[in-house]
Amino acid sequence: MFKKSSKETQLDAFSSIPNILESSAFKQYSDQGHWHNQFREQVVMRIDESIFSVLFNDTTGAPNAPVRTLVGMMILKESFAWSDSQLFEHCRFNLLVRSSLGLFNMNDPLPVESTYYLLRKRVYDHQKQCGEDLMGKVFAHITKGQIKEFDVNGRNIRMDSKLIGSNIALFTRYEIIHQALCMFYKSLDKRLKSKLQSSDMEQLEKLIKEEPLKTVYRSTREELKGRLQPIGILIYKMLKLFAELQTESFHLLVRVFNEQYKISEDQQIELRPKEEISSSSVQSPHDTDSAYRNKQGQQVKGYSVNITETCSEDNLNLITNVIVEKANTPDTQFVEPAIQATIEVTGQMVKTVYADGAYQSPANDECCENIDMVFTGIQGFESRYDLEMTPEGLLVTDTKTGEFMKAVLVKRLKNSKEDRWRITTPTGYYYFGQLAIRASQLRRQMKGRPLEELHKRNNVEATIFQLGFPLRNNKSKYRGIIKQKTWAYCRCLWINLVRILNFTKQICQRTFKTMELSALEPFLAGYLTLQIRVQPILSRTFPIALFISVITNFYVLL
Repeated sequence: MFKKSSKETQLDAFSSIPNILESSAFKQYSDQGHWHNQFREQVVMRIDESIFSVLFNDTTGAPNAPVRTLVGMMILKESFAWSDSQLFEHCRFNLLVRSSLGLFNMNDPLPVESTYYLLRKRVYDHQKQCGEDLMGKVFAHITKGQIKEFDVNGRNIRMDSKLIGSNIALFTRYEIIHQALCMFYKSLDKRLKSKLQSSDMEQLEKLIKEEPLKTVYRSTREELKGRLQPIGILIYKMLKLFAELQTESFHLLVRVFNEQYKISEDQQIELRPKEEISSSSVQSPHDTDSAYRNKQGQQVKGYSVNITETCSEDNLNLITNVIVEKANTPDTQFVEPAIQATIEVTGQMVKTVYADGAYQSPANDECCENIDMVFTGIQGFESRYDLEMTPEGLLVTDTKTGEFMKAVLVKRLKNSKEDRWRITTPTGYYYFGQLAIRASQLRRQMKGRPLEELHKRNNVEATIFQLGFPLRNNKSKYRGIIKQKTWAYCRCLWINLVRILNFTKQICQRTFKTMELSALEPFLAGYLTLQIRVQPILSRTFPIALFISVITNFYVLL
């Protein structure tokens, strides 16, 4: 059964690290402002181990290492972009890393690799089967405690997204179909393979030996279509033959067949045209969660990560929400869940949201009715006509000629509930819908805002840069959406920790300066009194600069 580990660590009289270090090393080791001590206090000790209790029962038993330590190791791995071997090397021999995990004695046991991998696998499997995001709960719980301790203002937030490629090769449709079929065939045992006809068996054996990349390179487009047609017929036969199977490879083959082929009215297997294939289709048999997206010339087969953080000029700002979805997910779908998650974490109502033009939509206007949405841009080109809805009707202004016109309400389109307006121009009629009126209204609002307010969104781009800093060519080391989420949570926890470290240093510096001025106040007051009474004598014998220098040096010596 699950049992929480103790937060208290007992120092060994002979093997405790503080007893071994010399004075200067001990000073750095015990510095509460150093990253390893702050990581332990602000991250590791805030981990609620009861979140992972669902992974353990009478059958699976209790964890044989503190869950807090194992999760801390997962966060450290992504914080420093270590490999698994580098992680365990640092955890065994780096005193600061051991201290960050709460291992203060040289003989404190570190969880073995199998224990670490087992917990990680259980977390992934649990989310895959039950849909419960345990690492997301850990992120929210840690961030909530940090926000409460440092009194973070969560009423103003900003958000941005980033496309991240999955750790997969850029496959053509021929390679996707070929590999999905071969993976399924290899998963069959001898008994199931015996059900296949000899001709089909020979065709499959040839496909197994084939290198699809070389085939694509050497073949024309028409030749590839000719090869895909008999493969589609073979897949259709196998799907009917093994319809009772419930394996992952079988479901993958079913999905690939439905996405790449269609059955005509005369029951013929046909290859779907390229235009009919969705961006959500399988991009690689090795990562079925990834999707395709072309964003401003950036082609990605992977995921979209949305970051939401607080926006305060004078206070500490922390990341409050992380959302990872398929790459083809529009940014408009991130707004409502990000705001709700931020409210839950901060315990404060959101008043202002700063975002770019990709987050605009009529649906978000409704859900954010009481929130000031500050957009820094508008999607699409700016229209020649400025539209303003007035009590008298729709007023249209030609921005080129300066001419004012009143639009006429016309009949709605068939099966549409939206009103339409029309103006007469020298070249003919010009129609406007609700989206055009809304876009014109947003442009007027954006132009009416001060530049300083629009620039408040810019800092979230620095957060996005820090998120993807360890990536090579914007590609992750992982496959699958669950692993991508875990990576993003760990990176954002580290970014928040670095901000806390910088913030506490600034507070200490301000406090020290305030203490210096407070200590000098009585001396300065006394000097001013003397200056008023005996100004002629004092000004000649004891200049003010010399007096301040003497008092400052005296304070430093104290």
